[in-house]
Amino acid sequence: MAGLVTYIKESFEELKNNVSWTPWPEAQKLTVIVAVFSIIFSLAIWGVDTTFSRAVKAYFELIH
Repeated sequence: MAGLVTYIKESFEELKNNVSWTPWPEAQKLTVIVAVFSIIFSLAIWGVDTTFSRAVKAYFELIH
């Protein structure tokens, strides 16, 4: 148990003193970029999925 407490303390110390954090304005800007890209990518996947679903449905209606 003492080893776990030591590990947690050392982890917090590492994060506080040795990690270089991105400045807050840049982090906000990058978060917006990731959110916009995620929305665009999900819409693209939805469009491709819808197109393929309709194509497969039409194919099976033709052969049945």
